[in-house]
Amino acid sequence: MSFKIVVDSCCELPEPYKSAPNTEFVPLGISVGDYHIMDDETFNQAEFLRKVREYEGFPKSSCPSPERYMRAYDCEYDDIYVVTLSSHLSGSYNSALLGKNLYLEEKGAKNIHIFDSESASGGEAQVAMTAWKYATEGLPFDEVIRKTEEFRDNQKTYFILDSLEALRKNGRMSNVKAMVATTLNIKPVMGGIHGVIELRGQAIGMKKAIIKMIEIMTREATNPEERHLVITHCNCSERAHVVRDMILKKIPFKDSLIMDTNGISSLYASDGGFIVTC
Repeated sequence: MSFKIVVDSCCELPEPYKSAPNTEFVPLGISVGDYHIMDDETFNQAEFLRKVREYEGFPKSSCPSPERYMRAYDCEYDDIYVVTLSSHLSGSYNSALLGKNLYLEEKGAKNIHIFDSESASGGEAQVAMTAWKYATEGLPFDEVIRKTEEFRDNQKTYFILDSLEALRKNGRMSNVKAMVATTLNIKPVMGGIHGVIELRGQAIGMKKAIIKMIEIMTREATNPEERHLVITHCNCSERAHVVRDMILKKIPFKDSLIMDTNGISSLYASDGGFIVTC
């Protein structure tokens, strides 16, 4: 049985998944004032971060059109598994669903399932890799969906931002609160609860925030020896490796993976931020 994995560009997939012939990335758009780019292989993180630093407003993203997703479904593969970033953060999930409906109306029956990852970045990647694993094992279409959704429902997402500017610029934190927090060097520990971003804790300084995050992870870890630790970072590889080593001293994950963020994930994480999924 043949299958295809379709993901939006917020998904940080590692090799060999990324370059596999049955993987397709559907890019989102990014705007920083008058600077407009597609989040694809042409994305230049250094240039993007420079544009963000120079811009007083907040960068915006635009989700793919349903027609773009429809084109991704128009292929020779029997089963198509689509993974999008959280529907609470983007319209990508709804576009993927509309694209499916358009395809079925115009082209006829086909096995297409849209997973709302309820996460982003490495969390999306973990959902996509899980679907890939079960599809490769030859499980029926419905069973791949069931087992992948079971994995997703137990996945946890955490992240820490080095700067609060992103929260201030997109209205999640007032100017006064952002200024006070920045002055006191307060770092929020954030988490994703079924795709919704929530404050899980905070600490003064990055090191203490990382320790607090790991304390939360340790309390919430279930069967870590069966799960993968994925850390994606925005321009802070050294920090990501330190965080990985600190986590593994406390929690015995099956294995670990560190990747840099692409465009949409860089927009959310901001320079120096990182995302942990498990």
